[in-house]
Amino acid sequence: MFTASIFAFAGCSTSGGSADVVKLGFIGPMTGDAAIYGSSAEEGAQLAVAEINAAGGIDGKNIELVAYDSKADQTEAINAYNRLRDQDGVVAVIGGTLSGETLAMKDIMVQDNMPVLSPTATAVEVTQDAPNVFRACFLDDYQGQAAANFAATTLGAKTAALLIGTGNPYSEGVSEAFKAAFTAKGGTIAGSESYGTADKDFSAQLTKIKEMNPDVVFVPDYVQTVGPILQKAKEMGITAKFVGADGWDGVQEEYADAAQGNYFTNHYAADSPSETVQNFITAYKAEYDKVPNSFAALGYDAVYAMVEAITAAGSTESADIITALKATDHPGVTGTLKFDEEGNPKDKEVTIIKIDGGQLKYDSTVVNK
Repeated sequence: MFTASIFAFAGCSTSGGSADVVKLGFIGPMTGDAAIYGSSAEEGAQLAVAEINAAGGIDGKNIELVAYDSKADQTEAINAYNRLRDQDGVVAVIGGTLSGETLAMKDIMVQDNMPVLSPTATAVEVTQDAPNVFRACFLDDYQGQAAANFAATTLGAKTAALLIGTGNPYSEGVSEAFKAAFTAKGGTIAGSESYGTADKDFSAQLTKIKEMNPDVVFVPDYVQTVGPILQKAKEMGITAKFVGADGWDGVQEEYADAAQGNYFTNHYAADSPSETVQNFITAYKAEYDKVPNSFAALGYDAVYAMVEAITAAGSTESADIITALKATDHPGVTGTLKFDEEGNPKDKEVTIIKIDGGQLKYDSTVVNK
């Protein structure tokens, strides 16, 4: 992706690594129920490392990504971080992958002033009061706003109904952001219905939504919940467009017919016309023989952004890397990555995905302003 000269700098301190290797840490679940998230992010990160090393590394020094399995367990994540710091001597960390494990490590990482760039931890608290912690992904409230902007502007929706998972911070948080942004665009919230985490039958809520006759129905949740909701809505003859958030990723695998023609926000699209995206897809397929998901793309972007910061710093000292991260402006697979004062992506593009013919297809890009 880059030439060797981009990664050359003089006078690099080798504290935290041998004279010939610059070590980065990675933490995420690679076994267990959440393995798809950590494994994908780690694969993307390793691909970036391989590309950078093939282009000459950093001033001739290879990068080594030292990866540990958090097993989606907070204690395992803390232990992994301590090993990366004390035994492996990493100069920066790509991780954690999940919000919970990242928050568990946060206080220690802040105390250590370790440069940290999480590819995928979306919880607002991850970067709060943590000047050394950054993230590559947009926050949940940001994608809620993007979904509302898309519904109002592109779909031309004037009214929207909300279907919210009670007690689910993800569903509730994204819904609140959607509601605020949609009304700010002049739209009207026709009403909102809720369901519990154990609910399997959504007939009552959808009956009420059908009576509202909204232009769009916003349902931010995960595939195991969204799929049955879309299936029931189709059976009931609800004609409104359904719009969701990144938890929908994969809904086409089991619910292609029910999800047909609906939309959700995501971090990138595998069929995006972007040359940067397509180059990444080609390289990832060649290495892993599969199409990368958004976690893989974010892991890839996080490594490139971190290496660019180390290069710009001209040093592997923590304070220098952190200062350089604050000035990052990286044109990545998942959009341009630059950070606000809290270490969150600033003006990052949100990809709109359309489910069509059992495929996830790029529809458009939204940038919140």
